[in-house]
Amino acid sequence: MAAAQKIVTSLWFNTEAEQAARFYVSLFKDSRIGSVDRFGPDEAVVSVKFELAGQQYVAINGNAKQPFNDSFSLMISCEDQAEVDRFWDKLMDGGKPTACGWLKDKFGVAWQVVPNDLPKYLGERDPEKSKRIMKAFFAMQKIDLAVLERARVG
Repeated sequence: MAAAQKIVTSLWFNTEAEQAARFYVSLFKDSRIGSVDRFGPDEAVVSVKFELAGQQYVAINGNAKQPFNDSFSLMISCEDQAEVDRFWDKLMDGGKPTACGWLKDKFGVAWQVVPNDLPKYLGERDPEKSKRIMKAFFAMQKIDLAVLERARVG
């Protein structure tokens, strides 16, 4: 793995740390499993160090049935609608949508799949355009830039 990162996000799973890390690594370029730490006679996975697009993470099997909650999420900044669609579709495999670009994957981790152009729409200063955009945005699960553009132009 790359040089030590000052702050590393740690994700606590019940027993799915390795499965989740391998799934996440499959989604992003420049991603890899760094190490898998095992313990005991059955060599159960204790933790997995991995990188997603160069960012370091640790997945831990805590065996405490502590579910993830909505106060924590991982945000993916996407170049365009095609990238939004690709990440959304892969993360939705076994997951469930929430709202406004948020979803929970099959492991219960919350993700925000956000196009880089979103601030252009959400920062609209014209009150009428802003009202139409926000109405469209709050009705979405997966963000659709074409719908936001139609709302902007009226």
